[in-house]
Amino acid sequence: MLSIALAGKPNAGKSTFYTAATMAEVDVANYPFTTIDANRGVSYVRTECPCLEREERCDADNCEEGKRYVPVELIDVAGLVPGAHEGKGLGNQFLDALTDADVIINVVDASGGTTEKGEPVDVGSHDPMGDIDFIEEEMDLWLAGIVERNWEGIERQSRSPGFDIDDALADMLSGFGASPTQVARVLREIDYPEDPIQWTDDHRETLAREVRERTKPIVVAANKIDIAPEGNVEALLDLEKPVVPTTAEGELALRRAAEGGLVDYDPGDSEVVIGDGVSDSQREALAGLAETMDRFGGTGVQAALDYAVYDLLDHVTAYPVQDVSKWTDGTGTVLPDALLLPRGSTPVDLAYAVHSDIGEGYLHAVDARSSREIGEGYELEEGDVIKIVSTA
Repeated sequence: MLSIALAGKPNAGKSTFYTAATMAEVDVANYPFTTIDANRGVSYVRTECPCLEREERCDADNCEEGKRYVPVELIDVAGLVPGAHEGKGLGNQFLDALTDADVIINVVDASGGTTEKGEPVDVGSHDPMGDIDFIEEEMDLWLAGIVERNWEGIERQSRSPGFDIDDALADMLSGFGASPTQVARVLREIDYPEDPIQWTDDHRETLAREVRERTKPIVVAANKIDIAPEGNVEALLDLEKPVVPTTAEGELALRRAAEGGLVDYDPGDSEVVIGDGVSDSQREALAGLAETMDRFGGTGVQAALDYAVYDLLDHVTAYPVQDVSKWTDGTGTVLPDALLLPRGSTPVDLAYAVHSDIGEGYLHAVDARSSREIGEGYELEEGDVIKIVSTA
């Protein structure tokens, strides 16, 4: 399962975002380091289910009238403060927790209501622009420190016959989630001495930064848009990097209201339908939230998750079935499973994602829409419905 980590300084709204996205109860408080140990839970990315092409909707538990929710892991880690790579705050604990993540959502307090250390101040008192880059910088310097501490071993290896710097660095960086292919691509794009002994701190920092960008891409969630000064939000959205405006508190309020039958709302909807059973104060609050959603196209929580997986990681959703004509599994359930795979994946990759035995016994695959056999080199597209024929 793909892992998305929520990063950011303390009190930016990470734990509220996590609670809204998972509906798991965690500590949410208005003081720094509310989160100490990383919270892990299941959230979902939203896509359009292929069942919309059929007369009846599918039987999947995670499909709401064609809105398909695909599970991902969500990690809420301790807040990050400047100097975290040197151990300040809960820095080492925070950064170590990020090693498991495939992509990161940097939750920023767009309202300017918290200092760089996460301490509450008047809304608008702090410039949130400064909170964008320091997360990346702390991660880059942390990884550079890991490279530095292990560099003596690289130098020793370089004296051995058959030394390959690609293999040596890939082995060293594997704990950070870097694959040999990613490390090799980084080395092709940067300038460095052939002899590791001649590498400088600048070379190592460049390596760390490029590896982090490849293995831990970041999307910014400009949070608390419902109370943020308009200029703050505009400045954040004008940045030349992915930024999604969000209100985690708004999303949490909507999900709880939907659970209570007070509103008609599915995560990722751009609007909410307020029911008749709400009080005047509830209606007023929900109406204000509806105005924010109308302005920004929703609460942004689901949009941030979707952007992280479908845009930054460039994944597609594929649906394995056994019956080509009915799009069902062996029990007759329509489109029971949805799997996330990197763009460029093939039917063989899908087979292995279903089960290693299915992959090892792979014979061929059939496109359920056309009922035609497709080759091993076919690249899966978003929403493909595929039958895998295997000896397993």
